[in-house]
Amino acid sequence: MKRSLRQTKSREETKANQNKSKQKIDAEKPKKPPTAFFYFFSFSFLREDFRKEYQQQNPDVKSMRDIGKACGEKWKTMTYEEKVQYYDIATEKRAEFDRATTEYNKKKQNGEYEDTDEESEYDE
Repeated sequence: MKRSLRQTKSREETKANQNKSKQKIDAEKPKKPPTAFFYFFSFSFLREDFRKEYQQQNPDVKSMRDIGKACGEKWKTMTYEEKVQYYDIATEKRAEFDRATTEYNKKKQNGEYEDTDEESEYDE
């Protein structure tokens, strides 16, 4: 009997925590831009320069996790002059994000974006 009561409480707590964790996501809100490291990481992986070079130097390593770690280590050892191009891209994207956020906040204050209390049929 104690066990079933404990299981019931546990299930109720789990449901309560799930409801708390659900937050309304505003589809109109601008997304935060990536950092300079992310641009370095994605560009080096898209062009496959770093990956090919790393795999040639370390032919026994096949894991993307290890390659990603090595990419992070390379970022740490790069000089500021090497990183500048990625910082420039990140700065531009951050400025776009700031403008979009300002515009979004103005529209929200003017009531163009209405918060609805109605829950979607998929939010259960």
